[in-house]
Amino acid sequence: FVAHVASFREIEVLDVRPQGVTVTNIRFRQANLMEPLDESLVACCDSLSCLHALEHFGLGRYGDPVCRDGFLKGWENLYRMLTAGGKLYFSVPLGTARIEFNAHRVFSVDQLLQLVDGKYVIASFAYIDDEGTLLENVNIEEGRSDNFGCWFGCALLELIKA
Repeated sequence: FVAHVASFREIEVLDVRPQGVTVTNIRFRQANLMEPLDESLVACCDSLSCLHALEHFGLGRYGDPVCRDGFLKGWENLYRMLTAGGKLYFSVPLGTARIEFNAHRVFSVDQLLQLVDGKYVIASFAYIDDEGTLLENVNIEEGRSDNFGCWFGCALLELIKA
């Protein structure tokens, strides 16, 4: 995703890991989003993507400190980074809520709705099921009882900061 965006515009990437590579149009900043935000990052953008990252926060796999609620701290910081009306493009594994130790979390529909509640409006929701089929423009509420039958699917949300 980053490479595609960088092919036509400058993009800033935040990562907990140090990066030693310089790439045209990609500005790298090392940051741990489980920590309090640097003031330069508060309300810094109107478009933000967190694609298959939040599920790793706090599990220590990528050099971040182990923190049971690391994903919640990161989620709050993503919210703080967006300006009012800004868009968050967000994806995480979808299925029965659990932690695959040291690898990632899997989020249930209920967890996703709790994260979004009072902070964002869902502009669109799609998911990829366990067979690899993309289902677009789905009402997320329809998956509340069974997570759309997913054990290890992928939730894709376009969110607007309320």
